[in-house]
Amino acid sequence: MLKVDKIERIRRAYYVEGKSMRQIEREHHHSWRTIKKALASAEAREYTLKEPRKAPVLGPYRKRIEGLLAESEGMPGKHRLTGRRIYELLREEGYAGSESSVLVYLWQLRKAKRKVKVYIPLEFEPGEDAQVDWGEAQVILAGELVTVQIFVMRLSYSRKIFVMAFPTQRQECFYAGHVAAFEYLGIPKRLIYDNLTTAVKRVVRGRNREEQERFILFRSHYLLESRFCTPGAGHEKGQVEGGVGYARRNFMSPLLKADDFEDLNAQLRQRCLQDDQRRVNRQPQTIGEAWEKERPLLRSLPAQAFDYSRPLTVRLNGYSQVVVETNRYSVPADRAAKQMRVRLLPFEVKIYHPEEKEPVAVHRRCYGREQDILNPLHYLPLLVQRPGAFNHAKAIRQWRPAWPETYERLLSELERRQPEGEGVRQFIEVLLLHRKHPAQQIEQAVAQALEHHCPHPDGIRLCLRQLTQPEPDLPAGLDLQAHPRLKNVARQPLNLADYNHLLQGGANGQQSVA
Repeated sequence: MLKVDKIERIRRAYYVEGKSMRQIEREHHHSWRTIKKALASAEAREYTLKEPRKAPVLGPYRKRIEGLLAESEGMPGKHRLTGRRIYELLREEGYAGSESSVLVYLWQLRKAKRKVKVYIPLEFEPGEDAQVDWGEAQVILAGELVTVQIFVMRLSYSRKIFVMAFPTQRQECFYAGHVAAFEYLGIPKRLIYDNLTTAVKRVVRGRNREEQERFILFRSHYLLESRFCTPGAGHEKGQVEGGVGYARRNFMSPLLKADDFEDLNAQLRQRCLQDDQRRVNRQPQTIGEAWEKERPLLRSLPAQAFDYSRPLTVRLNGYSQVVVETNRYSVPADRAAKQMRVRLLPFEVKIYHPEEKEPVAVHRRCYGREQDILNPLHYLPLLVQRPGAFNHAKAIRQWRPAWPETYERLLSELERRQPEGEGVRQFIEVLLLHRKHPAQQIEQAVAQALEHHCPHPDGIRLCLRQLTQPEPDLPAGLDLQAHPRLKNVARQPLNLADYNHLLQGGANGQQSVA
């Protein structure tokens, strides 16, 4: 097929330079039929195959391939024949050609059957709809490359976006993302979802869904409507599908670096705010301006946010620990019970005594497996009774490398003064102060006690009290304006005669007052 530049040279040689077709054929090395077509039209013509190319090896098996493909399309999705399997069946029937020839022919057949997908342009009313989806992204978290799950909610009218990162897509993360998104965006009337197992227990015929009980409770709390997409029809929530990719490309490339998830989500929140300045193609206003118009039509937050934690009831083991998702979390030994209540949050594990409303322990949630998450303060009441186990207690051994140098000096001094375990017991009493006071104050109190040569619990408590309760500033004098009778007390001149008169019994046995 000739391109337009070669056609131009042929036409110019014939019509302008007056060369014959035979001369052009010799100079340009084209056939007379090609030259004749170029002289007839300046437009390049696409090459069309008049007859199918001969395929001596594959040709006899084409009908068989078409039959196998038609048969495969009638099978359940996971049981359909792959190109590799069709090739193997043909080989068993005598096919001696290559696998690539079979795969190319299958691709041609599928392409010929494929319909062009077209969609209807949609327009949304302000305050009506938002779309929700999950995606994956990579970040550098605490110096390591980590794959995180990103929760994305996008308002359909203003296209204002909210992005939050989580370690997983579990139920508590799903609802925590909604609560944070509502605080940031406002609450629309309806949310559009994929068929997430967090929300949908079973897909029924048509658009009917058997929803999870927890999701119904969440929807009732915010008085929302929900709609679920047709399975495999991601275009029904195309804004947020594109929003996940947009956030990954524009908010998280190059890779974000963060100390922890709190830092990471603060950075993502800042990028969401910056995105308000963007104007979406063919829109007359920026995202932020559109949201300001939509904002009054969004519902306000309820008096109390939805409790997105996942409740569990667990048994205490012999080491004052509870097991949650294969990981063991410590419980204060003096607040333990046979059965404890646990509330799982995306980034925390809260442990409750069955008879108390406030948690007795709060740990950072671990997403590893078979890990021990221990708080050394939880074991101090036991160590007071058993100081001999101090040096071998796992929680203390994990804590000890992070101690300030003054703690080691204090422990050595107490052991020197109080041998046979009493010094260790007194040191544990000092560590127990961490339950009520910040670590920095205790470190200062220990340093002062060592400096004043009083390294024992009472001396440290005194130094701590002086740090937390400094001496009050007393006024220079008393204000007696409200007591005029007392104004001249201690100001009248001395009269020794009155003193002598008093010693003699005074007049009628009473002292005279000047």
